[in-house]
Amino acid sequence: MTTLEETPVGPSPGRFAAFLRPRVGGFPRPFWVLWAGTLLNRLGTMVEPFLGLYLTSMRGLSLAQAGVTMAVLGAGSLAGQLAGGLLADRLGRRATLTLATVGTGAAMLALGYAQGLPAILAAALVLGLLLDMYRPAAQAMVADIISPAERPRAFGLLFWAINLGWAVAMVLGGTLAQQGFLWLFWIDALTCAAFGLLVWRAIPETRTRDARAERTGGFGRVLRDRVMVGYVLVTLIYTFVLMQGMTTMPLAMKQDGLGPRSYGLAIAANGALIIIVQPLVNAWLARRDHSLVLVAGFALVGVGYGLTSLASSLAAYTATILVWTLGEIIAASVLQAVVADLAPAGLRGRYGGLYGMAWSGGFLLAPLGGTQLLGAGGAPALWLTCGGLALAAAAAQLALGPAIRRRRAAALAADFSSK
Repeated sequence: MTTLEETPVGPSPGRFAAFLRPRVGGFPRPFWVLWAGTLLNRLGTMVEPFLGLYLTSMRGLSLAQAGVTMAVLGAGSLAGQLAGGLLADRLGRRATLTLATVGTGAAMLALGYAQGLPAILAAALVLGLLLDMYRPAAQAMVADIISPAERPRAFGLLFWAINLGWAVAMVLGGTLAQQGFLWLFWIDALTCAAFGLLVWRAIPETRTRDARAERTGGFGRVLRDRVMVGYVLVTLIYTFVLMQGMTTMPLAMKQDGLGPRSYGLAIAANGALIIIVQPLVNAWLARRDHSLVLVAGFALVGVGYGLTSLASSLAAYTATILVWTLGEIIAASVLQAVVADLAPAGLRGRYGGLYGMAWSGGFLLAPLGGTQLLGAGGAPALWLTCGGLALAAAAAQLALGPAIRRRRAAALAADFSSK
């Protein structure tokens, strides 16, 4: 007979471990160092979201001058992705990541203390070049140390860390900005540098000798890979649509009489849903066919943005955000894993750099195209166009599916034969 004292209360440690194992188990220590550094870096990402407000309120720039500064930052990011990919393959993943993140910290402080438009533009250009330079190296590092079968889980965990850190940074950044904008620059700079130094101290170089010998052809070889180029173009379209939620949506909500507070409440649903749902579904999605997962994710994003054409209240906007966020979660589970499957070991940095350009380009083009659509045809034209573009991306991804499956099968076979 079981006594009251012997009756287990709550979930047993064994059940909890069984729940965690398929989601976070089986990764080497260097991956968790990279994961922790990514989270730390995102916890300090406070300057970018508040940069426009800082430039206009603290440095006295006009809206047009602030827009030019942010465009320079975006253009620098495009070039930085390519440079980061090249350096990751030539200099190494570890050195490139450390150089980029420590350099970003210095450039962040330079921008924070810059006065006058020429100095601000110069600092913004340098910051843009360095800000995302680490991304191809980090992506290549994951591909180096994680097997093809486990990469979707690994990239999914990094996606979760990025969103968790971003959510916390938004709350802290808004509070600290009231105490003085320089706090944001210093915290951002220190967390960037800490990320790079952590990687330098705790992760050995992951690029293998075989990868060094294989890095032939450069970016020309990447651009001749029609599957990769097609995938990057599809990702660019998807990113253009996805970024409307962060760029033109507050303008559309303003036309419906909903101010910044309403937008903040609505878009918070995006981060909350990702933090709650993504860890629960990531492992399951990772085992599915990657192209079909992407098709489903892109299509759901399209449906969510299309439905936004009917929204006019806070509740309606929040509901549509939840729909396209589910699509974002689905797509994010395999987006980067596809790049890792397509890339030869010696060109993983360059493949990651080209893929990163799709995100930098989408982020740069989203406000330009979105505001034009909003101004020319109003919110319905914007959201229906976004819905159509996302569905077109889903159709294009479906067409790429057979080639991506063949390349993944080859990557899995090569990994199996090497063991």
